[in-house]
Amino acid sequence: MQRLILRSKNKIAAVSGLLLAAAFIHRWTAGSTAFFEGALIIASFLGVLPIALQAYQALRVKVVTIDLLVTLAVLGALAIKNFEESAIVTFLFLFGAYLEQRTLQKTRSAIKELVEMAPETALKLGEDGEFAEVDVEEVEVGDILLVKTGAKVPVDGTVVAGEGSVNEASITGESLPVAKEKGSTVYAGTILDNGTLHIAAERVGEDTTFSKIIELVEEAQDSKSAAERFIDRFARYYTPAVLAVGLVVWLLSRNVELAITVLVLGCPGALVIGVPVSNVAGIGSGARHGVLFKGSEVMGDFSRVDTVVFDKTGTLTVGSPSVAEVEYYGEDRVEALRYLASVERESDHPLAKAVLTAIGEVETYPVANTEVVKGAGVVASVHGRRVAVGNAALMEREQVKLSPTVKAQAAKLEQQGNSLVLTAVDGELKILMGVRDQIRPGVGAVLARLRRLGVKSLIMLSGDNQGTVDAVSRELGLTAAHGNMLPEDKAQYIKTLIGQGHTVAFVGDGVNDSPSLALAHVGIAMGGGTDVAVETSDVVLINSNLERLPHALGLAKATAQNMKQNIFIAVGVVLVLLASLLFSEWMSMSIGMLVHEGSILAVILNGMRLLRFRLPRLTGRA
Repeated sequence: MQRLILRSKNKIAAVSGLLLAAAFIHRWTAGSTAFFEGALIIASFLGVLPIALQAYQALRVKVVTIDLLVTLAVLGALAIKNFEESAIVTFLFLFGAYLEQRTLQKTRSAIKELVEMAPETALKLGEDGEFAEVDVEEVEVGDILLVKTGAKVPVDGTVVAGEGSVNEASITGESLPVAKEKGSTVYAGTILDNGTLHIAAERVGEDTTFSKIIELVEEAQDSKSAAERFIDRFARYYTPAVLAVGLVVWLLSRNVELAITVLVLGCPGALVIGVPVSNVAGIGSGARHGVLFKGSEVMGDFSRVDTVVFDKTGTLTVGSPSVAEVEYYGEDRVEALRYLASVERESDHPLAKAVLTAIGEVETYPVANTEVVKGAGVVASVHGRRVAVGNAALMEREQVKLSPTVKAQAAKLEQQGNSLVLTAVDGELKILMGVRDQIRPGVGAVLARLRRLGVKSLIMLSGDNQGTVDAVSRELGLTAAHGNMLPEDKAQYIKTLIGQGHTVAFVGDGVNDSPSLALAHVGIAMGGGTDVAVETSDVVLINSNLERLPHALGLAKATAQNMKQNIFIAVGVVLVLLASLLFSEWMSMSIGMLVHEGSILAVILNGMRLLRFRLPRLTGRA
């Protein structure tokens, strides 16, 4: 019976409202007092049933809730035959609960939208060579799947055939399509706008990026911040205090109606709901825009950040070296490039891969007598010529003369953060290349936005040499930059900043960043980084989109501000209601309940504004 009553709470509210309306309409038209009072009494008893049950269930676990205040107020109103007040109060309380339920469901819409995006079936390649539709749960790692235009990608995987453009909004928050070809990575829940793809499944079921996003957001929305925990404790003691005040008012005034009205007006409903709805809406809004906040606690810490520390490689820079500048000496450039490509093809060094990518498709020659000079480069016989490829030390060893002009060019490249790759053929310098890890596109705008949002210090830490680090720092205008740092050095630096009173966020993507991510007030991981970094962090930027960082900080600040606004609304309304009761004649129980329910709706709607949060465009100079 109890479950039936509680499940039917919304229906009871509707019936109570109809009885209330019928009572007043009948009174204004027919003037029958008996029908008027009878309808109000039935509405009061019906309405108070679910409220009293909730109060009873809470009392069984030794918790005094708002429901008890309302139950006592309604029973008191019935006892003094104030049937209008009792019926109106129960209806408004139940109707307010219905509105709260509906609006809270909307704040969780991000989760619902994400779940609805999850694919349910996949086209799997069978042993007969044909593709057949199967449930996505039946897909295993290594299976080949077919994705057609307009279909959802069922798992995380790699394209093995075909081309197309994919809408990755469910993962990155960006609606612009991303071109995919053989070797490209695709994610579950994204949509193939056009083309046809064959993909090899790599992560299936709960291991997909999409499933992890849903899991992280659900966990975050279920967590509680320090403000929420404080308000929970506050409400636990506040409700008995209001009961005590009501009793004191009755003992002093012997006015039962006044005491009952105190119970109604003192309900802290808006205070209890205001902070959670802000957090839930903020976390949901972040999830829809490629930012995962791992809990409500993160919002408060992130909103106060004054120092952001970045790892360099893979965070501020792309993470893979590429040729930035090339200088040629001598006439036959094509032949020199052939010699260089022939030697570099034999190496698996990252610099060699960058050089080969820059050269592209050229004819190569057989390589013989290869000699690797540790820390310097490679010397080999190519097409009957002696070819040396490496740094300046190798050129000196091979007695290759470098003119003052070449030395100046090399010094300039090194100052700009390049690693040098020199190529000499038969003792004569032919090519000078500067290879460096390129800065991510848009990083300058990201840093400018962070400064606009109140971040005072932007610091970079890296294991690279100080010259390279300084070059990146100069280009980006960072507050400070430190090179030659091991993971333990980075962690110690974070400790030092915290010890100096800074609120620190650390942004990184690798295993070596995990200690710093864990130590910082807010650890921010690039979503494309290692699993360890993602697990250790407090905030995840999906698909390694650094441009989402200012949005994340702006949203955290907006959420913290929204919480303060909701607390102000909730406390302000209670104080105004109680003051009106004491110092005016117009305040009544039903008016107080109407204002009280209005305040609950106000804080919910205020919180929901976060679902439409957009960071203002960057204008003017940073």
